[in-house]
Amino acid sequence: MHQSPDIDLSPNLSPKLSPSSGPPGRPLGRIGPGSQPQAPGDAELHDLDMPGPAARYAPPLLPELDALAGCAAGLSTLRALLDVLGSFRVGSAPRAIDLSSLPDADRRLVCDSLGEGEVSIRFEPAVSTAEQDRATTTEPMSAQETRLAGVWLVRAGPVTSTPVAGRVRGELLEVADIPGFVRKRALPGATASLRLPPELPAGVMNAPGVLVEALEHLARRAAEPQAMAQVINLSLLPQTEQDLAFLDAQLGRGPLEILSRGYGNCRITATGCKDLWWVRYFNSDDRLILNTLECTDVPAAALAAQEDIDDSAERLGEILRALGEAAEATGVRG
Repeated sequence: MHQSPDIDLSPNLSPKLSPSSGPPGRPLGRIGPGSQPQAPGDAELHDLDMPGPAARYAPPLLPELDALAGCAAGLSTLRALLDVLGSFRVGSAPRAIDLSSLPDADRRLVCDSLGEGEVSIRFEPAVSTAEQDRATTTEPMSAQETRLAGVWLVRAGPVTSTPVAGRVRGELLEVADIPGFVRKRALPGATASLRLPPELPAGVMNAPGVLVEALEHLARRAAEPQAMAQVINLSLLPQTEQDLAFLDAQLGRGPLEILSRGYGNCRITATGCKDLWWVRYFNSDDRLILNTLECTDVPAAALAAQEDIDDSAERLGEILRALGEAAEATGVRG
């Protein structure tokens, strides 16, 4: 039987390739980058970066014992918040607790105890007409979710301070799936219809079809306000840069922006159309991984669920027990 000089068939040994069987000048068995010849102009292999750590719940830092002295009003406010959380149901009207009358030390105790959560909201209204002024305020609004999901620190006017320093006019705690001003004030001036231009810009291919689908969803929602949310996934459609620019120009920009941080970011922006939102998801490296248009009153990514509210009530109870023990040590009574 003819045997190849490059194969070793010795008894009890697996076949082995001799060093001469590989391509000249390259060791046998190498794989990965550099193992194959590369012609000029070939694309290089680049491994994707590993995602960064995901955000997770961490209990807020409780104030020092000295900070509890004389803060009976702050402790009472937290207990009132616990009562609201225990009775609140998603779908009902938001419940608010005014913080503007609290002394600075008590307000600081409340804000320190609740911490800062993942969702922040900014409402920056444009100059509005007299009719819109009668229907809604043109004053800027902002909201920051605390570490207790469904508990929001809401401020009227420009944001000029952090939650732990300085008094802010019109500041309150609000228990809701989303602060009330998002639904009441962000969209009254938005248009309910779209019109395609007679001529499309060069390079626009699929954007008109997306607009037609969006118009169908908006018309259905106008007839059935409680209809389920509809999502147009632009990441699955062939979209040119001109398509995306055309969509952005036709839809316009609304006055509201929502940022939800967690594993990466979800950035939600109101369009100029009522109940139509840009919803974009970014990974932990801030790379766009999902680009969508969502037809709904408020995208679900920004909303607190009933389970979140119930969990927040439990966590606030734990915080109050810890504060109560510290208050007893300092002689404070709420």
